[in-house]
Amino acid sequence: MKNYILGLVLLTLFSCTNNNTGNTSSAADSSIADSTAVKTADASSATELSKPVEQAIFDGYIALKNALVATKFEDAKRLAADLSKSLKAREGCENTALIADKISSAKAIAAQRKEFTALSSDVIALFRHADLKKGVIYVQHCPMANDGNGGDWLANEQKIQNPYYGDEMMECGAVVEEIKTAKAL
Repeated sequence: MKNYILGLVLLTLFSCTNNNTGNTSSAADSSIADSTAVKTADASSATELSKPVEQAIFDGYIALKNALVATKFEDAKRLAADLSKSLKAREGCENTALIADKISSAKAIAAQRKEFTALSSDVIALFRHADLKKGVIYVQHCPMANDGNGGDWLANEQKIQNPYYGDEMMECGAVVEEIKTAKAL
């Protein structure tokens, strides 16, 4: 537990974050996977952030996650390159953009999914402190990802769609946290 907390503290310090305060609460849920692939419109309609650059990052991240869920290697490459551009536009996210670049230049879907773990850690830290105007951002976790070391990701819905395994283990995971607007608390 102590290592987990230390890891979260270090992650927050070294990831792209801002000075806004976000609000979070815990939840647990798992459900059947959806077959939706690469759609950014769904992300923006369900979740709205105050800053356009953060909205672009969120929408790009969700699109990338959906491409990995659908095991669409070429789409993931393109979407990771787009996400990198959005991350570079936000001060403090330059290192996270480099991770997106690694996903874009990966030679296999397995390599993309491995890098997605680090990308998700940084982006989760960013959105825990972002100003969320509408919707809920779900932090989801698969304990079996990364050779049993686990992996987290963000979603704009509670439904589990595992980006680490796609249709091999679509339902593996649970909602471990909800990032909400201050009004929703």
